Amino acid sequence: MADVPSGLLEACVVVGAVSSTLRELYQSHQQGKIKELPLLETEVLQVHAPPFVTKESVSSETKGQGHAPAFTRIQRRRSFIKKKRGRPGTANGEVAKGSDGWGGTTEDISVPKDLDLIALPQLCFPGGLQIASEQREDSYHYLVFTDVFGNRTHAVVVQYYRPIQFSQDGGHQNGYRLSSKSSRLYTAYGICVISKYPYYNALRDCLSCLLSQLKPSWMGDFEERVKEFSAKLALVPIPPPGQLHVVFSLRPLQIGLPSREDKDRPAVDLDLHLPFLCFRPRQLLQIITSLLTEQRVVLFSCDWARLTLLAESLMLFIHPLVWQHPFVPVLSSQMLDFLMAPTAYLMGCHLHHYEEVAAETDDLILVNIDDGIVSSSSSDGVDLPDVPLAARECFLTRAEGLQMHYDLDVCHLGSSTDVNDQRAQRRQWQRKLNTHIQNITLELIVNIFREVHHHLNYEHRVFNSEEFFRSREPADQPFFKKVQLEPVQCWTHIFHSFLRDRLNRKMDAFTRMELSTRTETYRLKSMTESPRRPTMQEMARKYSSPESRLSKRLGASLPNLGEGVGALVGPLMQNSLKKIQVDSGLKSPQKPVRCFKLPEFPPPLAYHYVQNYYQEMITLLDKAISGVALEDSSLLACYHYLRGFVNTVAGKRLDALEDFQNLYKTDTDIFPGELVNALVDSLQDGERAQANRRTEIKRLISRVKKDHERERTCHDDEAVKRFQLPKKHMQLEDFVRHVQESGIVKDQGTIHRLFEALTVGQQKQVDPELFRVFYTFWKETEAEAQEVALPASVLEHLEANECVFKLSSSVKTSHGVGKIAMTQRRLFLLTVGRPGYVEITKFRDIEEVKISSAPFLLLRIPSLKIKTTLRKETFEVNLKSEVDLWHIMVKEMWAGRKMADDHKDPQYMQQALTNALLMDAVVGCLQSQKAIFAATKLAHFDRMKLEVPMMVPKTTSETLKHKINPSLDRTSPQAVDVLLYTPGQLGVSFDTEGDGNPKLWCALSDGKVVVFDAASWSMQQSQLQVGSSRVNCMLGVDRQQVWIGSQDSVIYIISTRSMSCNKQLTDHRSEVTGLALGERREKYSPKVAYSCSAEGTVMTWDVSTLQVRKQFRLSCGRLQSVQLCSGTLWCCAKDCIMEVWKNGTLTRKISLPEQLRGSPTTFSSFLLYQEKEQLWTACIDVGELCVWHLAELTKPFQRIQLPDCAGVTCLIKVKNQIWVGGRSSGKSRGKIYVVDTQRHTVEKELVAHTDCVQALCSAEDRYVLSGAAREDGKIAIWKVE
Repeated sequence: MADVPSGLLEACVVVGAVSSTLRELYQSHQQGKIKELPLLETEVLQVHAPPFVTKESVSSETKGQGHAPAFTRIQRRRSFIKKKRGRPGTANGEVAKGSDGWGGTTEDISVPKDLDLIALPQLCFPGGLQIASEQREDSYHYLVFTDVFGNRTHAVVVQYYRPIQFSQDGGHQNGYRLSSKSSRLYTAYGICVISKYPYYNALRDCLSCLLSQLKPSWMGDFEERVKEFSAKLALVPIPPPGQLHVVFSLRPLQIGLPSREDKDRPAVDLDLHLPFLCFRPRQLLQIITSLLTEQRVVLFSCDWARLTLLAESLMLFIHPLVWQHPFVPVLSSQMLDFLMAPTAYLMGCHLHHYEEVAAETDDLILVNIDDGIVSSSSSDGVDLPDVPLAARECFLTRAEGLQMHYDLDVCHLGSSTDVNDQRAQRRQWQRKLNTHIQNITLELIVNIFREVHHHLNYEHRVFNSEEFFRSREPADQPFFKKVQLEPVQCWTHIFHSFLRDRLNRKMDAFTRMELSTRTETYRLKSMTESPRRPTMQEMARKYSSPESRLSKRLGASLPNLGEGVGALVGPLMQNSLKKIQVDSGLKSPQKPVRCFKLPEFPPPLAYHYVQNYYQEMITLLDKAISGVALEDSSLLACYHYLRGFVNTVAGKRLDALEDFQNLYKTDTDIFPGELVNALVDSLQDGERAQANRRTEIKRLISRVKKDHERERTCHDDEAVKRFQLPKKHMQLEDFVRHVQESGIVKDQGTIHRLFEALTVGQQKQVDPELFRVFYTFWKETEAEAQEVALPASVLEHLEANECVFKLSSSVKTSHGVGKIAMTQRRLFLLTVGRPGYVEITKFRDIEEVKISSAPFLLLRIPSLKIKTTLRKETFEVNLKSEVDLWHIMVKEMWAGRKMADDHKDPQYMQQALTNALLMDAVVGCLQSQKAIFAATKLAHFDRMKLEVPMMVPKTTSETLKHKINPSLDRTSPQAVDVLLYTPGQLGVSFDTEGDGNPKLWCALSDGKVVVFDAASWSMQQSQLQVGSSRVNCMLGVDRQQVWIGSQDSVIYIISTRSMSCNKQLTDHRSEVTGLALGERREKYSPKVAYSCSAEGTVMTWDVSTLQVRKQFRLSCGRLQSVQLCSGTLWCCAKDCIMEVWKNGTLTRKISLPEQLRGSPTTFSSFLLYQEKEQLWTACIDVGELCVWHLAELTKPFQRIQLPDCAGVTCLIKVKNQIWVGGRSSGKSRGKIYVVDTQRHTVEKELVAHTDCVQALCSAEDRYVLSGAAREDGKIAIWKVE
């Protein structure tokens, strides 16, 4: 048997003083022997934990039911021996009933194994149990328990007072009837409700309802009422992640359980604005900093409730970073020795211990909640670094704009006469405010750690901490020094965990906000891999006023902020405040919350009533599911999750598995893998046999077991490595790894050339000392570029994204004395004396570069002559010893620019720039006569210019618009397997009613999908992963979803709004090879899609329900694609093309053309030209197209020969043209042919890929996009005429 899935209640414990002590105290008080009422020791009096129906009763009750209990909690329980008191000593007048009362000697109680009943009494009464002479108000506080694995359990405690009632003869009295001569005493009882979930407000409300029943009742009914209350809470299911909340009635209140936003976030059921009421924003930043730098933090308050609420709020503020140290928000007086622990921690205690704690322990951060003060126990005061400037100022301004006053929001409303309506209104306001606060604090974390990913090497799981630290602003370095624990020894645990999640490419809240708040400039810059240098825009900011510098830094992280230099921070922040409150840059809009109201509770201690309750709940869920709109899949998934949970606890295992199967198809993001795995383990033999007879459930079981085994053996959580310089000689493979880890360059081809340069004339291995010198020179050059100070008169001549990459020493030139500066676009002279700008040339305008010599007295000084197309005179500069290096660098940049212009590919320019800077570093580290020769090994484009003609055919140059590289962040090019264009609305974001900009979807090898913004061709998403197998096909089903067919037989569904894959269709048994969209003959007819798999199966899908409406299997070779034309399906196999009716009936079949039969070739693709009733076909190893009449398919009426073509891979129709992708006959190069459909002739031959063209797609008939195989791995964008 597996563990029972936990409901709201884990346990309910009653704590108080034992009756014998109370009797003695009461009698002494009546006799006048006690002048001051003492503090009493407390003990556990009652423990109530599920299940509340015994195993025996369940067995007897279920004999005729057909359902055995799905789970047992026996494994998770242990015994607790509770001392019992004699009958006269029953607590507070309770009627003792033999062993069932609080009498007897001992009682063996079964309790959850993680529940510490020894420490619990102290935590329920952290200040001790004080006997009172008058009735006191009820008092609530909150607790958190953490086990050795870091799992947290949460509790709410209420202390409420009842009168102590004993008669003079030692007997007892029930109720409140006391002798008028007796003076009253009151004792407190602590009722502690424990849950695995942080539902603090809900549990407090539950206890309030319980007290409304306990206070007027007799003490003899106390235990039964608490037990019944506990049993009711055990029936409450926890809402799944998403938009569905659970509401239940516990008279007189209706209580709501909010859902988690996603699986990685905890539920938020507390008021997150409380810390903002207690502290100013700057002090909150101090507290957050103390957590991020893992200090020892102690919270103080006179109110025990504030301690946990503040501590839990802080944990949410730093999310998704996770506090991994001791977390004890409430310490009783007997637990203060915990504060002596040497490790980092977050703890809390009463304010009257403040002076004692501050005096006894050093290096504590002391947080006085009541007075709003943050201090330190050290004599030097608080020594906490400031949060980085941009993040700090953004947070402060955001926090000032928070509207935290409920009364202001409802002052225009009338008074509700229904208390539950008032509470619902308040909850809605609080939920909205909590969302705003979470967005603000998440934005703070994103702004602090945004640039971490620049210094990560994903392939080798390395973080270059030294380089990251050096790249921080000097004022921000103390903060990161604390986080990284510089000098470099180890990282804080919280930061290490964060790095691990980044390297695992975890798509959490941090990643989503970081991606969605990138500016377009940032995205475009990331499209080209170039060494890190400050742009002119950043230089202007660096040497301008602090205000404009701040506004620009914030603008880099917040796309809604203005770009004007010199704008004031205040107005900018206020203008952006409303937007950040609405969505905080997150693309997914907030969905409306739905509530599922549970039925009225039954008598919770009778098994058949409980089973009927579950059945009633299932009936309500059935009704809710039938009423959900088909397009609201996320809400439907929540209902399936909830019904699966209820079926599980009700013992209906097969029904539960069916629900979870539907959930898996609807939303895999919230699929409870552990629960389903436990459910599968609990299946009995008969149930397992039934499950195996149900195909979908059998598949689910197999998939869950595979996922569970993979997670068990998965090594994603392996440690993050810190970059270290090598300590031994490196062969080529080790050298590649160390260069990639260093972050200098990723491309393997470039690193191979660098290896050749560093090993010229010696054994093919690199000495560690040489590598150290090379790395140091590279970093020093990078640092020098950071310090280049260009005056405003120079900056105005340069483009905003230009960077100075190389600066010569002062030299004499034909335009005066100065320094030669090189950017990625040009060379210019920075004149000395009065700094000025003299343009030398842009690299594209160079006509000739050569070394000469200039006469000076009796000497000949080496000089560099540069001739340009824009000037008659030749520019000459006396570079002396630097001339050889500048000569090869300028030639490489010139060649790279020529390649980039001819091929419309900016990546060539960036590669040339990297080559030039590597030349500089090689010459700098070798310091020998062979240094220049070694550096020429890196002159890749200059050598290409000499070896092969660089001229691009005129037709290609005129048609080619641009090239993009989808493999930019990878170490080598990846094949472009499939391309898909999805339309959108330019300039319209997802935050409005539009669908965002159009997108280009690109499938690379191993299930990776890259998404580009088709308006700017900037990379929008680089981390989509759909399985781990090759993608065969993609289809834009509508503007909300893209279907992706994979080699692993699964159809993955991507939401275009959240850019995540949360649905899977798993009905195919072989790799999915084709997808097609059905025709909608009527406006309201259901939308259908078709898919085919390699073994010949064709399926018809209802897009709304994701159910298979029909399927059939064709007898053929490998089935490769499917298209719909005039109500029939056309299916392309290796050996034939078939036309079939939608029910699978074959109507016509086309075999290979007669001249190709007997050859090893196969059909590669086909195209239906409906307007002309033609069928165009192509074969994989034949350089021709065959055109068939649809009316006569016995043989093609036209064969079109494609010049210099060895085979065709893809066809698309664009306007009145057929675009054909394939490969050339000689050297394997990608070629595209544009065929005129009227004359059946080749209009254009386009050559822009160095490998076979594998994919073609059209962008609204304005552009055609082509993707090439692995050796090229790029996407070309072509104009359509």
